[in-house]
Order: sequence, then C-alpha cells, then structure tokens
Amino acid sequence: MSLRLITAPSVEPISLVEAKAHLRFSASDQDALITALIVEAREVVEHELGRALVSQTLEKTLDMFPFAIELPHPPVSSITSIKYLDADGVEQTLSSSSYTLDNASDSRSAWLTPAYGYAWPSTYAEINAVKVRYVAGWANAAVVPQSIKQWMLLNIGHWFENREASGDKREPMPFISGLLDRYRIWSL
Repeated sequence: MSLRLITAPSVEPISLVEAKAHLRFSASDQDALITALIVEAREVVEHELGRALVSQTLEKTLDMFPFAIELPHPPVSSITSIKYLDADGVEQTLSSSSYTLDNASDSRSAWLTPAYGYAWPSTYAEINAVKVRYVAGWANAAVVPQSIKQWMLLNIGHWFENREASGDKREPMPFISGLLDRYRIWSL
C-alpha cells in the first residue's frame, strides 16, 4: 500500500498578502522566500495533523481489495476513480454506483466500502493492482480553520526571522501546538 500526491493544491490556506501582513513586511524582494515558507508551513501542518488542508488529488494503491478501504488525509470530498487489474490483468474502472464513500466524520479517515448488493471484484495477483484516486482537503482557503492558519502564520514568522538558523530554530514552535489539537487525526 502506498499513498502519493497526484495534483498539488492550486491555492494555499494563507495568501502571500496575509503572510506579509502578519510579518509586517511590505517590500516584494522577499516574496519568493515568503511563498516558500507558506508551502513549507502547509506541508508541515498536514504531516502533523494527518489531513489535507486544501483541495488536492491523492492516489492510494493496494495489492487487492480489502473489506473496506481507508482513505487517509481527510476531509475527503470525492472519489475520482477506482481502477484495478481484473483476474486477466486488464485494467478496469469501477462504476461509482458499486461503492460507497463514508466521509461523515471530520475527525477520522474516510472509508470506501462496496455499495449494498455489490462486492469488490477479484484482482490480478500483482502488487498495486488497485488504485483509488480521490480529492482530499477543504474546498478552499476560506474554510480552513482559523487556528490552523494561526499556527501557520506564527511558524512562518518564526522561520522568516530565523531564516539563517538551523536545528531547533527551524523546528515548528512547540508551545503553539495546542492550536492544532482539535484537528489532529489520531490513529491506533
């Protein structure tokens, strides 16, 4: 099983204008650095939380169909496709009527199960025989929770001020991690 990013977010949860306002920095000579820090902050917080912040396309691969398929990095908004190698090794695409997406919880992964009256098909005995492509993340930056954005802004400010530093100075600030607690995906 693996998970990979297919399409990166087209927008960030925080705009360059918002970050510069937080930094109280108006010149444009540091725009590339600030933009890179915004991306870094999003990637770090996505890793910390175990969720996608803004809309992006992910693909999970499996060797066969399990009873149910866990889709990490909620919120999951839609399934783009489920492709698999059939018993003859020919790639097939499942009809959307043959599976159900359980994305009702905002505090855990989404799950795919066969729709009522359906069963997962048999697959070819090969690694990565099943590919589930899906869209995860909040629909746009406006709906990303403010405490997550605040965590990002505080770290962007810290990293901007300590851009030449290494080690602990480049780590996220631990005393603000409580801003993220409500949005963490906990797993066993």
